[in-house]
Amino acid sequence: MLLPNQSIFKIRSLLWSAVCCLLIAVCSPPVSASTWQRQQTSSLAWLHAVFFVDQDRGWAVGSRGTLLATADSGKSWQAKSRPTTDVIRDVFFHDALNGWLVCERNIYELKSNDEPRSYLMKTDDGGETWKRVTIRGADARIMRAVFGREGRGWVFGEGGSIFTTHDSGTTWAKSQTPTRFLLLGGTFIDERTGWLVGAGSTLLLTSDGGETWNHGRLQQTANVRFNSTSFVNSRLGWAVGGGGAIYRTTNGGASWQALNSGVTTDLFDVKFLDSSEGWAVGADGVVLHTTSGGLRWSTVRSGTPHALERIFFTDRTHGWAVGFGGTIIAYGGPAARVEAPRLRR
Repeated sequence: MLLPNQSIFKIRSLLWSAVCCLLIAVCSPPVSASTWQRQQTSSLAWLHAVFFVDQDRGWAVGSRGTLLATADSGKSWQAKSRPTTDVIRDVFFHDALNGWLVCERNIYELKSNDEPRSYLMKTDDGGETWKRVTIRGADARIMRAVFGREGRGWVFGEGGSIFTTHDSGTTWAKSQTPTRFLLLGGTFIDERTGWLVGAGSTLLLTSDGGETWNHGRLQQTANVRFNSTSFVNSRLGWAVGGGGAIYRTTNGGASWQALNSGVTTDLFDVKFLDSSEGWAVGADGVVLHTTSGGLRWSTVRSGTPHALERIFFTDRTHGWAVGFGGTIIAYGGPAARVEAPRLRR
């Protein structure tokens, strides 16, 4: 039988233990239950981009014309016949048959300064054959491409260059832009509303399909090399870049506020699935995850020390990231499907 003082002491001990457990649960950094696993490829190429048309069928592209394809969510990757020996910077597919590649020539192989540094390749048979498409006036490197449903498309890159098509890539027109900095990332949520980011703290927005562009504004003085951006609607978006930089906008890109990523590693790509959950990847195999709209980030084990250059999700339970040394990692997490946006990258 416990004496009164012993009973009081035991109750206090139990209460203190409960409080400690609660404090640990609240104060501990978030740990993601997600898992990323390395997928097997026969390639050691530097993979620059990945794109999936659904949960099973996807593409990864990279150096020396590397073109990998999967039909089983990446459980196996097949090296396709190389459509070029040049670097493939980006890949975008409208559907399983129609897709685009952004290719960059080796500067030392150019015979004159007038030769285009970059070009596109197009397929209409699921990547079995590719046709070269040259963009007139594109004398600088093109880094990325985004295509819409109604024949609209945008490519962009060095020197602030932006080219737009209204006829599915048959003809291209150069847009007037307010920057000369290298553009590295971009996203469109519909045929008119989009954002581009790049070096020199460049943050651009358009509301007329890229006919005109305006600068966004950082709340504090900073010089950030932005590599990628992701928006979930016309007002809420994020941008990531060098030194672990992550910024968020809640007013459509007019102004941006810095967030704390918890890392100083360069971040190369970002993808938000909704207003709360997002992912970012970067150098040294870093993978970051947030479920608070970017206010708090947790570091997730990626299983690789190699730089991860691009990330892609088809829904909450299916994601991939690619990078140096033929690296492809795949994600499996809590089952809660969301539809994959068609224009957002």
